[in-house]
Amino acid sequence: MHHLHNLNFVAIAVCAVIVWIIGALWYSPVLFAKPWVAIVGRKMGEKPKGVYAGMIGSLIGDLFLCFVLAHIILWFGAEGWLGGAHIGVLIWAGFFAVVMYPQSVYEGRPLKYFLINSCYWLVSLVIVGAVLSVWR
Repeated sequence: MHHLHNLNFVAIAVCAVIVWIIGALWYSPVLFAKPWVAIVGRKMGEKPKGVYAGMIGSLIGDLFLCFVLAHIILWFGAEGWLGGAHIGVLIWAGFFAVVMYPQSVYEGRPLKYFLINSCYWLVSLVIVGAVLSVWR
C-alpha cells in the first residue's frame, strides 16, 4: 500500500471531472448527440429515466478509472505527457476498443456507434493519461 503515498489525489479528482466534462460535451448537440441519439432510438432533448443517477454514476466511475490509470502510469514509470498519453492509448486499445467493437457488432449497431462511444474513451484516456503523468 506504500504506492498510495505517491499518488496525487487532487490530480485524480480533477482528471475525473475532466473525463466527466468531456463526456458531457461529447454527447451534447455541439458534438455527437444527434447521430448517437438517432442510433439508440431516442429523441433529441428527451431525458431518459434515471439520467441524474447515471451522471452521478459516471462521475464515480470516472474517479475510479482515473485512480486506476494513475496506478498504471506510476507502475510503468511513464514520464512526460507523451508517456501518459501513450499509456492512455494502450489502455483504450487493450481494454476499451477490443470490448466495445464486438459488443456493438453483436447489438447490430452501425460502425458509427462504435466510433462515437470508443473515441470518447480514447480522447479521455489520452488527455487524463497525459495530465496524470505530468501532475504528480
